[in-house]
Amino acid sequence: MMISTKGRYALRVMIDIAENGASAPVSLHDVANRQQISIKYLEAIISMLVKAGFVDSFRGKTGGYMLKKAPDEITVKEIIEVTEGTTAPVACTGVNCPRHSECMTAPLWNELEKKIGEYLENITLKNVIDGELN
Repeated sequence: MMISTKGRYALRVMIDIAENGASAPVSLHDVANRQQISIKYLEAIISMLVKAGFVDSFRGKTGGYMLKKAPDEITVKEIIEVTEGTTAPVACTGVNCPRHSECMTAPLWNELEKKIGEYLENITLKNVIDGELN
């Protein structure tokens, strides 16, 4: 699995909201301009982030989006899983593959998925913002 633009943009959106929405909601148009992402694409991403409970939506003239939790309480893994569904490096990890029980490479992919998950689980949004990556 390769992280798609949806996953990468979701992380960028969350960082933008964290940096610019501490005291007031951030407009999606402002995020789109700063991040150079189409508003249409952002609407789909922000919808996923709201539904997942990472972001609050505020209506009205001064409306926009704010994080529901502090940046140090949101992991990169959580954001990626909301947008991508998994952090698996290949589509055939886990027992979903009909050849799983006889596949000699399954343990390799399963272990890689575990290591990717552990790494991303230990990096918060705040770590990324502060440049504190292990």
